[in-house]
Amino acid sequence: MMGKMCSGHMIAWVLVMVGALNWGLVGIGNFAGSNWNVVNLLLGAWPQVEWLVYILVGVSAGAMLIKDKCKMCQVEMKKM
Repeated sequence: MMGKMCSGHMIAWVLVMVGALNWGLVGIGNFAGSNWNVVNLLLGAWPQVEWLVYILVGVSAGAMLIKDKCKMCQVEMKKM
């Protein structure tokens, strides 16, 4: 279970899951000989937006690594 998180970390968790699923599909798609990169398929016409999504997923992964040091998450835990 994820435990209690502040809203920022909840958004980060969702973005990390989207990124992980996308990378899984990229790998499967490469074995199948096709492009299953969902981010590219949806946003390929706007490369800068696609890059922004990749940056946000990477930043979100970093945020998930420091979750235990987040003061907002600690406040959420104290509310319980």
